[in-house]
Amino acid sequence: MRNSVAIVTGASQGIGHSTAIRLARDFSSIVLVATFGRIDGLLNIAGAVPQIDLLEMTDAQWESGLALKLHGARRLMIAAWPALKEARGSVVLMSGNSALFPKAPYAAVGTINAAIVALAKAFADRGITDGIQVNSVLPGPVMPGRRRSYLAHWAPLHSMTAEEATSKFPQEVGIARYGEPEEIAELMAFLVSPGARWMTGSTPRMDGGEVKSI
Repeated sequence: MRNSVAIVTGASQGIGHSTAIRLARDFSSIVLVATFGRIDGLLNIAGAVPQIDLLEMTDAQWESGLALKLHGARRLMIAAWPALKEARGSVVLMSGNSALFPKAPYAAVGTINAAIVALAKAFADRGITDGIQVNSVLPGPVMPGRRRSYLAHWAPLHSMTAEEATSKFPQEVGIARYGEPEEIAELMAFLVSPGARWMTGSTPRMDGGEVKSI
């Protein structure tokens, strides 16, 4: 897209890194903090939330997760909204399919991801009037560094080594393999492309079939 600018947060690794690389094929400029006088695409990917059991997570840890992922996304969208409105731009917020099934061992992840979906839908509602498209994405088990950290925590709970858990986890959740960050990046790129302009307030899920419900 000629003379178009996208902002990608969390681009130092994992899905954010892959998304930034993928968007470089479609956007004239990809930036993290500075802008070029306009914003056509805002992709908020930053926001690692602690994966700690519901009964063990402290208020400070809850507040830290909310501040980074939920309020960080909210503040960034508010700051970018006037430029997005002028450019009739697109926003994508990174959630996760744990929003659909919060569980005690990682309650904050599911809870905050569900809040991200609600936040995106609220902004999408305002965006109908302001000409801004807003969606959120629910990726399933992708294998960046955070997934490895999760498996290191998950393994001893199931009497396994991290290596055993890494190989067994896909079978446990009913998928053929882990996803790749580049695959999520393709979905993110589509959502800010001209082909998705009538898609707003949606929450597409890419998880290899982990979620079995309709």
